[in-house]
Amino acid sequence: MGGETHHTMSFLSSYPKLAAGPVGKQINHIFADRLRQFTDGGQYREQGLLPKIHEGRVSGSDYVKLSVYSPPDLSRPTFKEATSHEFKLTKVGEYFGPSWSTHWFRVELTIPKELLGKDHLEFHWDANCEGMIWTENGDVVHGLTGGGERTEWILPKEYRNGKTHVFYVEMACNGMFGNAPGGDSIQPPNPDKYFQLHLADIVAINIEARALFYDFWEISDASREFPQDSWEAHQALQVCNRIMDTFIAGEGSNECISNCRQIAREYLGNVDSEKVYEGDKEAIVTGIGHCHIDTCWLWPWAETKRKVARSWSNQCDLIDRYPELRFCASQAQQYKWLEMYYPQVFDRVKKKVKEGTFQPIGGSWVEHDTNLPSGESLIRQFLYGQRYFESRFGKRCETFWLPDTFGYSTQLPQISQLAGMPRFFTQKLSWNNINNFPHTTFNWVALDGSQVLCHMTPAETYTAEADFGDLKRSVSQHKSLDQDNTSLLVFGKGDGGGGPTFGHIEKLRRCRGISDKVGLLPRVKLGESVDDFFAKIEKKIEGGTQLVTWYGELYFELHRGTYTTQANNKRNNRTAEIMLRDVEYLATLATIKEYYRKTESSYKYPKEDIDSMWESVLLCQFHDCLPGSSIEMCYDDSDELYEKVFSTGEKLIAEALSELGFEENPKAGSALTALNTLPWARTELVKLPPLANLPSYGLAHGGPGAIEIRPLASAYPASTATIQEVGKGVFILENSQYKVKVTNGVITSLYDVVEKREVIAKDAKANQLVIFDDKPLYWQAWDVEVYHLESRKELTPSKTTIVESGPHRVSLEIETNISDKSWVKTTVSLCAVTGDSPSYVEMESEVEWQETMKFLKVEFPVDIVNVEASYETQFGIVRRPTHYNTTWDMAKFEVCCHKWADLSEATYGVSILNDSKYGFATVGNLMRLSLLRAPKAPDAHADMGRHHIRYAILPHKGQLDHMTIKTAFNFNHPLKVVGYKSNTDGNAKLLAKDLTSALCITGAPNLILDTVKRGEDDEDVSTGDFPQRTNGRCIIVRVYDSLGGKSKGRLEWGFLPVRKVVKCNVLEDDRELLGMWEKGKGERGVEVEVRAFEIATFKLVLGDGE
Repeated sequence: MGGETHHTMSFLSSYPKLAAGPVGKQINHIFADRLRQFTDGGQYREQGLLPKIHEGRVSGSDYVKLSVYSPPDLSRPTFKEATSHEFKLTKVGEYFGPSWSTHWFRVELTIPKELLGKDHLEFHWDANCEGMIWTENGDVVHGLTGGGERTEWILPKEYRNGKTHVFYVEMACNGMFGNAPGGDSIQPPNPDKYFQLHLADIVAINIEARALFYDFWEISDASREFPQDSWEAHQALQVCNRIMDTFIAGEGSNECISNCRQIAREYLGNVDSEKVYEGDKEAIVTGIGHCHIDTCWLWPWAETKRKVARSWSNQCDLIDRYPELRFCASQAQQYKWLEMYYPQVFDRVKKKVKEGTFQPIGGSWVEHDTNLPSGESLIRQFLYGQRYFESRFGKRCETFWLPDTFGYSTQLPQISQLAGMPRFFTQKLSWNNINNFPHTTFNWVALDGSQVLCHMTPAETYTAEADFGDLKRSVSQHKSLDQDNTSLLVFGKGDGGGGPTFGHIEKLRRCRGISDKVGLLPRVKLGESVDDFFAKIEKKIEGGTQLVTWYGELYFELHRGTYTTQANNKRNNRTAEIMLRDVEYLATLATIKEYYRKTESSYKYPKEDIDSMWESVLLCQFHDCLPGSSIEMCYDDSDELYEKVFSTGEKLIAEALSELGFEENPKAGSALTALNTLPWARTELVKLPPLANLPSYGLAHGGPGAIEIRPLASAYPASTATIQEVGKGVFILENSQYKVKVTNGVITSLYDVVEKREVIAKDAKANQLVIFDDKPLYWQAWDVEVYHLESRKELTPSKTTIVESGPHRVSLEIETNISDKSWVKTTVSLCAVTGDSPSYVEMESEVEWQETMKFLKVEFPVDIVNVEASYETQFGIVRRPTHYNTTWDMAKFEVCCHKWADLSEATYGVSILNDSKYGFATVGNLMRLSLLRAPKAPDAHADMGRHHIRYAILPHKGQLDHMTIKTAFNFNHPLKVVGYKSNTDGNAKLLAKDLTSALCITGAPNLILDTVKRGEDDEDVSTGDFPQRTNGRCIIVRVYDSLGGKSKGRLEWGFLPVRKVVKCNVLEDDRELLGMWEKGKGERGVEVEVRAFEIATFKLVLGDGE
């Protein structure tokens, strides 16, 4: 109860009482579709924004006077050479060619009075091909892409004086992606392509109009790509329409453009400088500029050298204009080319590296293939790469960078760690065409348990266009958000070079503005490095974040044909790797011989030649060269380079052998020896040189090192091998181990006499050549698809002939016609068993191959059951399924192996050896070695011609063991019969034998002594890039466990005066001092313990002193 209170209501609202008129609901899709009119080049172009960006333009000889010099014969002269020639007048509209030719243009440029007062002037040049701008003094200032991409060069301020200024344009008659005809870039290049110069103008740019273009681009993207039920998308659409309405109302004036930009700031904030990144809000995306330049692909190496100069000069300029840009580039080879051919650009890069804006990354010589190179090659990629970066820039790389390689070997984490790089970046597995790889940021674990921190950008590209969608995908496609939400965005034109453009950086500024002003879009930050990105994740791991793990290879479910394409190139790689091993081993022994003789020698370790050989081989292991996915010109180049490698290697081997007391080509009467460069004993038949009074074969027994050759009638005879034709087309080859039945040219029985076991599956045919139709979905040289297996066709031999009838070796020659243009001659051989050495059935094939889109393989159906097969990989073994239980299993229908593949049960197994092949498949009990492909793009003649292939079937008792490992090494390292020099006495022979057998490992047959070389910075070896070691010579010895078991062994060195043994990493940095032992005369060494599949490197320091 109580009194009442009366309130007086006051209405001060300005809300109108009366409706002014009808207002309709905005039809969203119509107003959204309208946006394209503003920046479209279609029928409304002249009423839109684009014409306002170019506020002045002049062309013609009064302002841009052109003359040209066209070098002959597709040559690429230097600036000095080119500008010394006479230039002839030319003009816009002229054509220049043919493909791969170079044309130098002298440009005499005069800015007219009406443009002198403009704020921003550019020179625009476009001939739909690449080019490079040089100053009159011979400095590279800018790269040109052509075809509307990167066609502008900002004119220097000093050009605005009304005078005529001279510069040069070096035109390369190829596009960014070579010279393919039509629109399909992977087709073989057209050799007769011509390019029309259609643009050579001086252009005044309205900077505010161009800025509005990027404002509108990103806001309109937000209107389309934000969720359509979000206020952020609706607001973006309203802002865009207001901008268009304001532009129309102001008739496109500069004032209305400024007003439009003010409206844009409501959604973007102020994005006109790098200060947009200075906010304290956390950014989860790190933007990194990158320019992926394939060292060869759809263009030859010579063009890559120019691509590097074009691309990196642009990036140095862009860094000056955009301080937030951080640009990373890999591949020491490309830096070396720049240093050699464009020293002025290299100096600019070096300055930017010192400032921290241009960032070397990757630590490898090139972005190499990781499936096919040997383990030692992978190490040398890092050794040569890291040493180059450290010598030029004072710092090694910490992140292994390999975004475009076709799968990743299981030992890469271990090798990367040993090379000082605990971090790894890639993205190629996003191309898988069967299974979706499940992780973004994770720990990748090698066979030995070593791990690296791996990140695969969720944007799923290393050439991002820095679009709104790239940032969205940085979260929407991120597969590790439960552990960490950060990611790298790697942006910039790539593959053919170029790198980031100013447009990329302008877009990212606006994306950051949207994130800060509106939200919803993942926040990006520029100004940090890849190493900064990884360091933050490592900090989180220290704080307890647990990343998921992936054990073993990162198998790429695409590009499986690259294990086989360009067979001769792969053979050259294997041959060069083996030769380099022998060169280093023999040269090392030659330089330490004086420790035995106590006399000085004039022989010097040929470090410069060895470095040149290695750099050439490493270059050819680039991920489009060795896999076989480049144009024919690239293989002409690699053939020439390999020829130099082989000629140099032969010379170095001959010199080292001479220093050691041998002559490579023995004469009549020379005392012969079989040189075994592998670190274990061997007993083998060897073919003797065709000298008077010598039999065809001798028995090499002993080793390692110089092995005595015994007559076959000695006290250590080899048992015989026999051959007979037992029926029409039926032959029996037999030794004391095996009985081989060949029926109509294929092996129908391989009986192990000792084990009393048939090796070939019942009613099956081994050494059966089969051919498949091979038409992948698109990438011809790269891919073989699973459906090709449905087209299997057996090839029927036409003739079988006995060509060698014993008693020490028997052979059959089997002729098979593939087509009217292609054939195979296969020699099947069986040698007499020598002692307890393993015996195998060897096949040596000569192939004339002239097919189109076919795949040749050879099959071995064996009487073995296992759900897994084993394959040699670098420094280890990969075990893969022999079944198709899951799509992950089926995806591995074609896999990579090195010298052998094996299928074993608990009591018996079969290994297939090869001397130059890498593609293999084991399905059930069928083992299949891939021999030759015939793709027609990008090389129309890939694999056409003559091929020589060796492979063998090696049955064995028990499971896979060291016997297969070492036999495969022996198969690839034939004994070399040499003679002692004629003036060599008994002591000298003993010295040579002791020296060549000094280094070995004993006590664990699974431990392989793989590499022997000199220390990189020894005083008598150093090339001067680093301080020399002056306190004794070093021998570097690399050992690994080949079977997957922790082992203890003894590294022995005979009479060598080793005073210290240090375990080191692959860069030869000391890590652990080891204790030595000496048990008696000539018994010196060190106990070593090696983890399962560990790669262990030891430094043996020779001489007296500390």
